[in-house]
Amino acid sequence: MKNRIDFNEVVTRDGFQNEALFIPTDKKIELINQLSQCGFAKIEVTSFTSPKAIPMLADATEVMQGIRRVQGVEYTVLIPNLRGAERAMQVNPDELNLVMSTSQSHNFSNMRMSMESSFASLAEVIHFVDQKIVINVSLSTAFGCPMEGYVDPKIVIDLIARFNDLGVDRLTICDTTGMANPEQVAQMAQLVTNLFPKTAFTFHFHNTRGMGLANLMSAIQNGITQFDGSLGGLGGCPYAPGATGNICSEDAIYMTQLMGHQTSIDIIQLLESAKFLETLVGRTLPGQIVKAGTIECLHSVSAAVQELMSHQKS
Repeated sequence: MKNRIDFNEVVTRDGFQNEALFIPTDKKIELINQLSQCGFAKIEVTSFTSPKAIPMLADATEVMQGIRRVQGVEYTVLIPNLRGAERAMQVNPDELNLVMSTSQSHNFSNMRMSMESSFASLAEVIHFVDQKIVINVSLSTAFGCPMEGYVDPKIVIDLIARFNDLGVDRLTICDTTGMANPEQVAQMAQLVTNLFPKTAFTFHFHNTRGMGLANLMSAIQNGITQFDGSLGGLGGCPYAPGATGNICSEDAIYMTQLMGHQTSIDIIQLLESAKFLETLVGRTLPGQIVKAGTIECLHSVSAAVQELMSHQKS
């Protein structure tokens, strides 16, 4: 029996944070409301970072207050520090997603501090929340750093253990800059699930080097059942040169459905949201299924071919 695969949608945070033009607040809310009807396990709505750092998400409070929440969908927000957590707690998210990098260079680029300082800052948030809300920790650059190269899995394992000690049992392993390959993903998946069997792991892939879906399949084959994706493949990392978008949600979801996995996602409804997203950003996005349609979308045989076929039969 095939595994159930759960998908989290991150486009309105991870996708929108890189956009040059501000997406109006009401349009963000409209898109999230559409996505809420598609069957996602979780939607990462926004980020409570400094508006100066990420101006595209300066309306985080307004967006969280404006969305229609659907039962069974978790609405999560990214939190960089205690100040962000204090703001976020005012709008009652279902989960706080804390983030730090597994390489010093990327952590300084992204968080403006050392890894150890980031860990201390996130520990402060965890103690502040004090189990009033679910915590997820996302470990960025877990497969490779664009400044330092390969990241030793021991660093990732050590951080998972330290966050487990603080009571965190949800962690996301992030290929922030698309440096992972399927063999590396298989090794990481086996390692974390064997060492931390009670921890719920999400894997987060980018398609920077065209290996996003291959990495997703490798993770599935090695026991991972929860993934992040971004509608249309929108996104990337603003602190890593050349780090283009996340894996495309609709492409990844449709692939897993065709292979017999249950996802609970309405792919047709999701494709409509992908088309709406393209109108918001004003350009064609990398997603392929929205262009080609599902394999059930068959085409009529042309009159010329019909005539040729009739002659062939005779």
